[in-house]
Amino acid sequence: MRLRYKLALAFGLFFAAVVLVATLGAWSIHYLNGATRIILEDNYDSIEYVQDMFKALDQDSFPLFAMALDRQQHNITEPDEEVITQSIADAFAALKNASAPEKNVYDARIREGLHRVLDLNQAAIVSKSETARRQGESVYQWIVAISTLMVLLLFSFLLNLPTYISEPLTKLRDGIRRILHQDYSTRVEVRGHDELGELAAAFNEMAQKLDFWEHSNWARVLFEKKRIEAIIDGLQDAVIGVDEHQQVLFVNPVMEKLLGLKAATLLGQNALELALHNDLLRRLMRSEEPKELNIVLDNKECWFKPEIQAVESDKHFLGKVILLKNVTPYRALDEAKTNFIATISHELKTPIAALQMSLRLLNDDRVGNTNEEQKLLVQQMRSDLSRLQRITGELLDLAQVESGNLRLNMTPTTADFILEHTESSVEVALREKKLALHIEKENDLPMVRVDAEKTTWVMINLLTNAIKFSPEGSSIYLSVKKEGDFVSFAVRDQGPGIDPQFIDRIFDRFFRAPYGMGKEGAGIGLSIARDFLEAQGGRIQVHSTPGKGAEFVCQLPVA
Repeated sequence: MRLRYKLALAFGLFFAAVVLVATLGAWSIHYLNGATRIILEDNYDSIEYVQDMFKALDQDSFPLFAMALDRQQHNITEPDEEVITQSIADAFAALKNASAPEKNVYDARIREGLHRVLDLNQAAIVSKSETARRQGESVYQWIVAISTLMVLLLFSFLLNLPTYISEPLTKLRDGIRRILHQDYSTRVEVRGHDELGELAAAFNEMAQKLDFWEHSNWARVLFEKKRIEAIIDGLQDAVIGVDEHQQVLFVNPVMEKLLGLKAATLLGQNALELALHNDLLRRLMRSEEPKELNIVLDNKECWFKPEIQAVESDKHFLGKVILLKNVTPYRALDEAKTNFIATISHELKTPIAALQMSLRLLNDDRVGNTNEEQKLLVQQMRSDLSRLQRITGELLDLAQVESGNLRLNMTPTTADFILEHTESSVEVALREKKLALHIEKENDLPMVRVDAEKTTWVMINLLTNAIKFSPEGSSIYLSVKKEGDFVSFAVRDQGPGIDPQFIDRIFDRFFRAPYGMGKEGAGIGLSIARDFLEAQGGRIQVHSTPGKGAEFVCQLPVA
């Protein structure tokens, strides 16, 4: 039988016994109460009426006798009591009209009847009391018997039930503890087919499988461990792993060479203690991930990109793996790319200048007249050449930023100076697209410490982008205000806005969002603007809602 059924049966029996005892007790009290009420209401009333009639006879009070007789006639409860009462009533009727000699006869007859009624009710009281007493004793015996049985059963359960439940659980607890100490040969003997028996069977099955795994897979585990160690040792990148207590678990030869320490002195040691005497390990063990590291290896300058990966299981920290990826070849390629861009951009400036001079000569009537179609072609060539010149300038700026040759002339500058040069530079472009520029500036703005030329270039670039993407006839808003230790320049347009999926990439180099509006560009203007501002201690942010325009906010440090 299932354990829950056993417990339900036991407590069900107790519940039934309690209900039975309570029912018997309530019924007994109700019965005795009813019997007592009947005796009081019926027999004692008759005795009282008989006594009243005796007093009335002694006092020769016929009205009092008639009243008591009437009450007795309405309180007939015993057999033969009605016949006797009727005889008394007949004798009383004869007594009222009898002569003096006859009155004594009827008086004696009435008194005899009254005595018979009195004896009859007294006997009934004795009989009913005896019946109630016997019934009470019977119920009492049943209650005592049931209560005794309940006490015995309860005592038996108190002795056996805790042991019945706790003993198997104690065995299971001891078995689990032995399993924790890797004693997989442990078995638990619990008899029965209830839940405890099933639990013991499940435990034994688990122990059996663990024992099987321990003996059958240990060699395979060792093999896999050696294979993983071989893979780690064969990596071209430097790798080191530590556990949750910062103990070194593994290290490959490349990391040994970088740290200048042998694996024998690293494995099993606390990495934090080792870091006290090793600069590279100290930088790697910091909580934040360091940037690229410049390390001299084999008398050659090398660059490594750290990658730190925390290892967790069920949100519990198990350790971390530190990988130093050799990015020296990529740095060389990036440097070559920067030099190439700088060279090409510089070399393009001369032919671009010559082309611009040729276009100006073609547009001069002294060289020769041109028809309308030729003028349109010259105008288109001038526009493309201007765009090519702008891209070339941006590429030169990019090359300066990437090569670290960016030179800044940091001087205190007023916001009005930046606004004046910015507004004058975009005046023609605003007029061509019929755009309105609204400038809102706080009073008494502090000076900012920036490179005025490059900061103005940033503002012109932002306004040029706003003009490019604003619909004809709309407005562009430029607001300037102080925010803490910065002066904020915000450019807001009414263009198509920027899709949220491109917000995080808008400042990446050579990235252009697919607006689908025919707006072309090299995709480096915003990247250079960010580099210019951050080099001056400023920052730039973008806020946009698709269909409602975009807002670029530049914050420049107060002088």
